Amino acid sequence: MSTPPPIPLKVWTLMAEVGPRWAQGHSQHIQQVMDAFVPVLEQAPKEGITVRRDRAYGADPRQVLDVYLPSEDQIGRPALIFVHGGAFTEGNRDRNSEIYANVPYYFANHGIVGINGEYRLAPQARYPEGSRDAGAMVAWVRANAEGLGVDPERIFLMGHSAGGAHVASYAYERRLHPAQGPGIAGVIIVSGRVRADNLPENPNARRVEEYYGSDPSRYDGLSAISQVDKDSLPTLIAFAEYENPLLDVYSLELAHRLALLKRRAPRVVYLAGHNHASIVAHFNTAEERLGQAILEFIERPH
Repeated sequence: MSTPPPIPLKVWTLMAEVGPRWAQGHSQHIQQVMDAFVPVLEQAPKEGITVRRDRAYGADPRQVLDVYLPSEDQIGRPALIFVHGGAFTEGNRDRNSEIYANVPYYFANHGIVGINGEYRLAPQARYPEGSRDAGAMVAWVRANAEGLGVDPERIFLMGHSAGGAHVASYAYERRLHPAQGPGIAGVIIVSGRVRADNLPENPNARRVEEYYGSDPSRYDGLSAISQVDKDSLPTLIAFAEYENPLLDVYSLELAHRLALLKRRAPRVVYLAGHNHASIVAHFNTAEERLGQAILEFIERPH
């Protein structure tokens, strides 16, 4: 495997400039940061990774995923399913030519089968359909585990932003699980909207309403954060220094609630210097603080 590229100084400079004013014009800042990482990721290691694209896990055209297989043909290896963001109403598993493929490439480069999943969007698919799609991705991986060389007891589910809300709800809401259980060994929630809100400070409030409905009195009961209990799955929570408003607060609220109920704190990664976009855009570069934490979690989730 070739050496992952460092994040150039000009990209760090851009991140330092837009970070403190992230909430003002966050959509523009997200696009700026995502665009800045494309030429970096073009140099990222991809050799030897086999990509199987457009595997259908459901009947809808958006119920598809891509599989990234490590270079070495092995059996009994872990799998990580990545679920992208998009404020519930937009987004694709390939945001551009490099992102979000950089996430499964990173894990495939470390001997883990990477899955890049897409799901149905609001308003056509409202709560909890995004989480049902996450569960259907898990079911597909388990059904195809032997052919992928995957240990079905070592499947992990990871989501960013709205994708974080979907994977968290699937992980914690028992009514969404098949009879045999959730089928995953742990959940990784990155900058996840684990609490639904349509507060004035939420720039995506209308999009939240498209998915969860417009009645805020129902939001607490529909939020993933309200579904945790002492037996909830092993969880890693990550958030950036510069987040979309309140996502850092909700990440810490989830960590606190899990800690109280389980009598042990979950793993939490605070990524200083990063923002809501770079926290996923940096995967497969030489910046590995979050990547290494996730690899350690996969190796020892309990």
